[in-house]
This record gives sequence, C-alpha cells and structure tokens, in this order.
Amino acid sequence: MLDLKSLETFIWTMRLGGFRRAAERLNTTQPAVSARIAQLQDELGVVLFERVGRRVAPTPQAMVLLTYAEKMMALRSELLTAVADRSAIRGVIRLGVAETVVHTWLSRLIERLNALYPAVSLEIEVETSPSLRDALARHELDVAVMLASYTDVRFRAIPVGNYPLGWVASPALSLPVEPVSLSDLAAWPIITFSRTTQPYGVIREMFSSVGLPVRMFGNSSLASVVRMAVDAVGVSVIPTVIVQRELAEGRLRLIRSQAPLPGMTFCAAHSATAENHMASVVADLAAAVAAEYEATTGNEAPRVAE
Repeated sequence: MLDLKSLETFIWTMRLGGFRRAAERLNTTQPAVSARIAQLQDELGVVLFERVGRRVAPTPQAMVLLTYAEKMMALRSELLTAVADRSAIRGVIRLGVAETVVHTWLSRLIERLNALYPAVSLEIEVETSPSLRDALARHELDVAVMLASYTDVRFRAIPVGNYPLGWVASPALSLPVEPVSLSDLAAWPIITFSRTTQPYGVIREMFSSVGLPVRMFGNSSLASVVRMAVDAVGVSVIPTVIVQRELAEGRLRLIRSQAPLPGMTFCAAHSATAENHMASVVADLAAAVAAEYEATTGNEAPRVAE
C-alpha cells in the first residue's frame, strides 16, 4: 500500500526540484528523503527520478504520479478537516503577511486560529507583496496576505479588505494652505513603502506624469515611515488606519490634497493546486477576521479638517 508520507515527500521533491530542498521543507534529512522515494519506486515498480549531472530530473511516470499524489493528499486533508477533532489536527502553516496586516488584524487572526486549531503552529514572515508572491510561487509559504494586484492564476485569492492611503505629515511641517498641490508636496521628501512595491511606483508616477521631480524615501518598515513623519522629515503616504493614534493625539495630521490617492486592496492567497487543506482554512479565516476588524473599527479614510 502506498505510504502517504512517501507521497508527500515525492510531491515536495517534484515542486522544489531536488532531495535537499525537499528535506529542508519537511524538516528531515536528505537520506530520509532518498529512502522514501526509493520505497515509492519499489512499490510502483517504476523509476521516478533520473540523475542528470548533479541534479535529479523527473521521469514521465513521475509527472503522471504527481497529479494523483496531489489528489490523494488533498483528500486526506479534507477528510481530517471534516471528520477529525480540530484539536487533533496538527501541522505547521507558513504564513506571509504584508506589514499593513501586522498593524491591523494579524493578532486577531493568530488568536482565532489558536482557539480553533490549538495543535497547528504558525511560522510568520513579514515581507513586501512582491516577495510574498515569489515565496508563495516557490512553495516557501502556504498562505500569503498581500496586495491583490500581485495574484495570478497560480493562486486562489480571497479579498481581505481595502485600506485607503493618505498624505500624512507632522503639524510642524510648513505646508501651504490646503488643498495642497503636487507641486507643493514635491518640495518635501515623500516617505512611503519600499521601491519594489506598487504604492511606491504609483506615487512616483503621479509626480513624473506632470513633470515634477520628487525625492522618494522608500522604507520597508511602516513603523519607520510613521516615525519619520512624526519627526517632520517629510510627507508620508501610508494607510491611514495605521496612524489613527498619531492623528488622534495630534502628532500627525491628514493633508487634504488636489491629488487623491488610491486604496490598497489585499487578499489572502494560497496555491490553487496545493494539497494542504489547512492553507485554505487559514485564508478563509483571514477573510472573516479582516471583515470583523473592518466592521468593529471602521476602515474609511479619516475626514480632513476643512
């Protein structure tokens, strides 16, 4: 009888392209991976991998097996979810999130998941959306909460909310009478997301499309963006939900501009072909938690004082 552990090992060897990377993904040794593949080959009576130089390449039989192996593992996951006691479901979910989520509802998601699935562990990575997409495509993450614009047909994506961006600055910053023009804003450094992100590109294009030079201070840490804005280094472009406290305390103010900013739409995505049913569970749970967060806190852009 085919061993599910051997099938899982085979799937990850196929996806990651080698025994070493499969061993790292499964937290085991390379000899253990080789032994499981050898056992699978013996049971099926076929060769699944061939040596090509220093690498292994799948045979045609391996390509056929992959489809059936993924179906069997997916059915196993669904069976456990439907029948087993939630407290008995074990495993590790590698969750990647954009930093905006860290500052909003990530803690609620962790609490909810821990309450529903106490034996499931989380490994959390905080990265930019492009990095999250690439890690998800390489199967280094099970679920990624990222900007929806970075998803494609390889992923199943569930919307988890829209976050308005705002022009934000310290009251100490000497800005002209509102509504402030792009030309006025260009006199100051624009502090925002890192240069590899979509918001950075959109903001730069706003200025370049009208021939305005602008100094962009890209930053991978939103906490640092907020701090630089509070310290009056420049004008920040940031999701307004992140700076509610600073706005309420008067350490920052929302700038009314002639140039409105787009919102940031996020989704929870996982592989469309993954056999890990818990990834789908976590993505659905993220959508529910995000909706509850929006309902209880409100997610509209704060009103700018006239």
